[in-house]
Amino acid sequence: MSSATSPALGCIADDYTGGTDVAAALRRAGLSTVLLFGPPEPSLALPPCDAVVVALKTRTTAAAAAVAQTLRVRHWLSERAVPRLYLKYCSTFDSTDAGNIGPVTDALLDVTKTPMTLICPASPEHGRTVYRGHLFVGDTLLSESSMRHHPLTPMTDANLVRVLTRQTPHRVGLLPLAVVRAGRDAVAAHLAGLRAAQVRHVVVDATQDSDLDTVAAAADSLSVLTGGAGLARAAGTIMAKTRSGNREFARQVSAAGPGIVLAGSCSAATLAQVEQARSAFPHYRLDPAATPDPATMLRQATAWLHDHADAAPVLIYSSATVEQRREALAAMGPDTADILERTLGSLARSAVDLGFRRLVVAGGETSGAVVSALGVNAVVIAAEEDRGVPWCVTTGLPALGLLLKSGNFGEPDLLVRAMKAAV
Repeated sequence: MSSATSPALGCIADDYTGGTDVAAALRRAGLSTVLLFGPPEPSLALPPCDAVVVALKTRTTAAAAAVAQTLRVRHWLSERAVPRLYLKYCSTFDSTDAGNIGPVTDALLDVTKTPMTLICPASPEHGRTVYRGHLFVGDTLLSESSMRHHPLTPMTDANLVRVLTRQTPHRVGLLPLAVVRAGRDAVAAHLAGLRAAQVRHVVVDATQDSDLDTVAAAADSLSVLTGGAGLARAAGTIMAKTRSGNREFARQVSAAGPGIVLAGSCSAATLAQVEQARSAFPHYRLDPAATPDPATMLRQATAWLHDHADAAPVLIYSSATVEQRREALAAMGPDTADILERTLGSLARSAVDLGFRRLVVAGGETSGAVVSALGVNAVVIAAEEDRGVPWCVTTGLPALGLLLKSGNFGEPDLLVRAMKAAV
């Protein structure tokens, strides 16, 4: 049974930047929130909180492995009497026809014996909207955005009903915008009709934050929800009205010291941010086409970091254009992305050893590699630098300020601005 000190919501995110994004949204909604990295150990003591977010690295793993890790976390949450689950994935629905959104969602529904859930990646404040089941990035269909060139999960179909139908054997339906705009009762009636028709997954139209508020109110009885940070924020706002007394643990700690930017994302947003940072800071590019041997690449980059430790803030990046990625793949082979992530993780560890205390990391996979290399498993969520991009402060010593940025998030000057911020 849940209690006043048990979390009201357990959120499982499929990558580390997705975890920070949704943790920031829940904190903004008024819920005290703990963020954990990786499947928690059974003995981990969870401080009193309203919501706990567990960030995994399952977005691009094999579907079976993603399901197994997610169910392990769900079991950990159920042992702590967490009554409601939220599966957080990217607002651009990053996935392939093999998963992992469909298989992981089905596994959670099966284990909780939940007949239906929402599929709601819309995050209007970030320009991600859904209309007639089609996902837009700004004014552009997902399939015509830069996501169509994503090296791991190229999104070439904007119709989420079609995309999800290829990932699950169960029926996929739609909650149209006209029904959402008709209000809570209309949404509840529409969902009841879809459930009677054996629809298991309901793709949600939403173009404004108020649409998400309506949907969250109508779906308040669903024990499993899925989506981006937008629906989590809306659901969290409702929960916060009935929660109190779990705020004392969330004291703000600070991290001060030299800063470093580590960028691995190849998204258009990150490439623009890296370009500004190159103009502002000493910088070093990891270039597999020029240095295809991983050991040599790491040795040379580490030497550069040592030489420039007194010039902080500095930038080390592997972010690359489509053509540069082709050249890197030809030179280093199919493991290029994994090698670059491990290299950036090793450089993060070297940076901390050299006295760097503030790390800005661009890209979900890169963030996962950095957090793992540093051995960080829990953080306090501090202020957001941009919406969905909060500073996270470690609770151990030395205190580190981590800003883990999804590749697509942030204003063009984010990396430069973050290095000037006090944490």
